[in-house]
Amino acid sequence: MPMLSEPKTMKQPNKLLLWDIDGTLLTTGSAGEYALIQALKNHFEIDSKLEGIEIAGRTDKGIAMEILRKYNLPETLENITRFLDGYIEELQHWLPKRQETGRVLEGIATILERAHQRNDLAQGLLTGNLQRGAQLKLEHYQMMHYFEFGAFSDDHHDRNQLPAYAKQRAEEKFQTNFSPENIFVIGDTPHDIACGKAIGAKTIAVATGRFTLKELKKHQPTATFQDLTNFQEFFAIIDTVS
Repeated sequence: MPMLSEPKTMKQPNKLLLWDIDGTLLTTGSAGEYALIQALKNHFEIDSKLEGIEIAGRTDKGIAMEILRKYNLPETLENITRFLDGYIEELQHWLPKRQETGRVLEGIATILERAHQRNDLAQGLLTGNLQRGAQLKLEHYQMMHYFEFGAFSDDHHDRNQLPAYAKQRAEEKFQTNFSPENIFVIGDTPHDIACGKAIGAKTIAVATGRFTLKELKKHQPTATFQDLTNFQEFFAIIDTVS
């Protein structure tokens, strides 16, 4: 499960960048929400717009459990699996349907490429997506080659449990220890900030999702950005740690 793509070069990194996907790297134009709605209708005959369901920053498994709970459906492994399998099937169809509004967010392509070229940096995923969903999204927006490992909703439904999986996989891959002060969790929600703090990592919050800069600052991340168009400012934060 940890490997998403084959490494192109050998690195000896001492810093680890862990990226959220939705609202941070890209937006799918709500393809994920449409896929959830259609999966619920297809597999449980419930027509809903998912009002009152918190999606941003949550894990797919946690979202599925909350939806089942809301509609008084048993939170069995069978139901959760059926719902999430249906979601992945629908996601494949909705990603191209929402192509006009979905996009890689501003500045991301430059930052990912520059980080990829640096031997002192490793990049991984720290996402609430199922691994299959993460792959679909990253393949669709041609970014999967930047990520060779990660932590996903498959690992745990609790977002705060995921950083430990990502850290372990990075350390196994590079045969080195990443100390918390050398780990940077980058995301667009308070959940991303909280899960980074759960392992003592640095946290970089970017207001390219559903939360404003002011709302994100209340959670006291290490740094906040309106967006990531200024790659120099981004790497200045990363390089403050020697």
